[in-house]
Order: sequence, then C-alpha cells, then structure tokens
Amino acid sequence: MSGYHTPVMLRESVAALAIKPNGIYVDATFGGGGHARAILEQLRNGRLYAFDRDGDALSQTLPDKRLVFIHNNFKYLQNCLRYLGCNAVDGILADLGVSSHQFDTKQRGFSFRFQAPLDMRMNQQASLSATQVLNHYSEQELERIFRQYGEMPQSKRVAALVVKAREEAPVKDTQSLRSALAPLIPTQQIHKFLATLYQAIRIEVNGEIPALEALLAQSLRVLNNGGRLVIISYHSLEDRMVKNFMRSGNTSGIVSKDFYGSAQTPFTAVTKKAITPSPEEKAQNNRARSAKLRAVEKRNTEYL
Repeated sequence: MSGYHTPVMLRESVAALAIKPNGIYVDATFGGGGHARAILEQLRNGRLYAFDRDGDALSQTLPDKRLVFIHNNFKYLQNCLRYLGCNAVDGILADLGVSSHQFDTKQRGFSFRFQAPLDMRMNQQASLSATQVLNHYSEQELERIFRQYGEMPQSKRVAALVVKAREEAPVKDTQSLRSALAPLIPTQQIHKFLATLYQAIRIEVNGEIPALEALLAQSLRVLNNGGRLVIISYHSLEDRMVKNFMRSGNTSGIVSKDFYGSAQTPFTAVTKKAITPSPEEKAQNNRARSAKLRAVEKRNTEYL
C-alpha cells in the first residue's frame, strides 16, 4: 500500500459494507485512500464521498469522477452531504485511527518517538494545539483529560507535574513533557505510559469524542434502510461508544422497549462481536494490533 498509510482490515471492512455497484457510500476517514480505492473497485456507477480534515490527505486523492473529496471533519457529515445534494447513502465506513503519515511526520507532533513540538492537530488550520492544552488548561481540566481520555490511574499527579513544570518554562516539545513527568514514568513501561498520555492529549486537541458521537448520531439520519455502518476503533473509549450505539442507537447503550417490552433498536448486527486483525496483519502492520471492527445494518423501521 501507499507509504502514506496502510489501511487496517481492508478486506474485512469493505466486505462488511456489502457494496452495491450503483450505491452511494461514505469513507469518513480518507487518510491515504486505501479503503476508498477498494470501495471504488466495487462501484460501477455509484458514488463515494470521502472526508478528511487533514490537508495533507489531499495529496492522496484519486482522479476518479465517482469520488468526491470533502476537506472537512466528519462531524459535519450530514450538512456536507446535503450541500452536495445527497440526502441518503448506502454505507458509511470510518477508521478512527491516526494515519501512519501523521505518526511518522516529525513536525506533526503525534509521536513521542521524535524530539518535536507538541502539535497533534489533525487539521493544521485549527487553533488548538497540544502545546496550548498543556500550558493553558487548568490543573483540573488537565486531570479530566488524562483520566477520561487516557484512563490514567495517576491522572491527578500527572496534571500536577505538568502545571509545576510550566511555572518554570513552557511545556512545548517532547523532551520538556518527558522531563516534567520523569518522576512518574515507569522504567519498565515507558512506551505504554507515553502512548496513553499522548492519546489523551490528542483526543482533546482534535475533539475526537464529540466528533465520533456526532458521526454516529448522523449515521442514523443519512443511512438508507438496509444501509451498513462499519467502524474501526483503537481504544476502549471509542469502542465502548461504538458498541453501545450499534446495540441501542445511542452511545449510552440504553435500549428502549415498546409497549410489549420488546427491544427497539435501529440496527441488525452484521458482526456478532468485534472483528480483530489476523495474526498475519498484526505481524505486517504493528499499528493494527489494537483495532476492532464492528458493523451493523440499518433496519427498516420508523425508529427515528
């Protein structure tokens, strides 16, 4: 695949869409275009709308009249589609992971492997960066981020050390963040600690949880009856939301019941449980190791 990004569970995710040759589909996370290419291979006169907020993804677009690239956040899914004259689609695919390009480009600041500025913006035109979060959020706000988005058991201590360090000098790059948290970083699990820390900050910078919630809610409104929703998630917070939504139609997971006590859900499961990458894929692409794929089909119902 392209050096920009290797798509995760490519065969499984596209198969879960059950593509109709003349159907209309959405790739909510275009990235390097791997999933989009595979979808287009199965379309004849259909159309694919592809979203990506990262301007770098524009370099990966394809010269195909069936593809409409939308340089925007997928949380604006429904409005963008309506603007383009599309009110309903037959399938939506979203791979919620960070692209290899973003991780491997030093100056983007997504990876602790490099000594680089703390940026982490998926949309490079956005105003909020990781540096601003770390240096301007209150200690209470930082603690919430580390606890909620990183599920870090020492979130209060992490926040306190960041605040203490920034009183001396701004926490603005990889080294200054690691130095600030040196008393807490376990020598045997450095990678795991930093990965969790960076995940929490990145989720806040990019508003990933509210965006996912918006995407899920809008999928109910734009999917045709019989349309498929396919989501690949990478950490428990995302997967919990996706699992709850696919089971109940809301991210809290509360299933409503009719007068007779029968469960009312807008979806039928396509995957009975989460699909994970094969051992071969994990060996070839280490970044696929935590991926979980879930898929559902919208029922013919007046649920909305």
